Amino acid sequence: VKIFAPNIEQRDVVNHLKGSPTEDKRNVLVESARLARGNIQDLAELKASEFDAVIFPGGFGVAKNLCSWAVDGKDCTVNEHVKSTLQAFHSAKKPIGLCCISPVLAAKVFPGCEVTVGQDKNIDGRFPDAETASAIAELGCKHICKNVNESHVDKANKIVTTCAFMCKAPLHEIFDGIGTMVQEVLKLA
Repeated sequence: VKIFAPNIEQRDVVNHLKGSPTEDKRNVLVESARLARGNIQDLAELKASEFDAVIFPGGFGVAKNLCSWAVDGKDCTVNEHVKSTLQAFHSAKKPIGLCCISPVLAAKVFPGCEVTVGQDKNIDGRFPDAETASAIAELGCKHICKNVNESHVDKANKIVTTCAFMCKAPLHEIFDGIGTMVQEVLKLA
């Protein structure tokens, strides 16, 4: 297992204690190294031939730094290194795991694929970003409704997705969904 991140500046920096932006400037690779305790490489160095699968975690950073979804929605652009990584694994018929908001990356890069970001309706207030499912459908992809503790496998494209924090749920349910995504990716590897 190796961890990679693009060597780019973050779109913005948020003080998560206060929940507000700061004037600080940070680099995605440097911040990812802080979280990964330094054991990380530039995404530009990733070679799909050296790995059995790839998994993209989610989080708002994906929507702001790996693509421009946070600002542009379905009209977003995907970072070139992220796009080429996804295409390399797809071309090699190797599995791709995506959770939280990161399934939108597949929706942009692989028209016609199947993904989940949870539900397409805000059931009991648990899916406040349910409109993301509609945007995925507008991109020509099929959104599959799943609960937070489930994942969806697009067997034709070897793409496995789960909604994670796209659902307001207890952490153990989010953990279970991510666990099923990882298990399904490993089965396809």
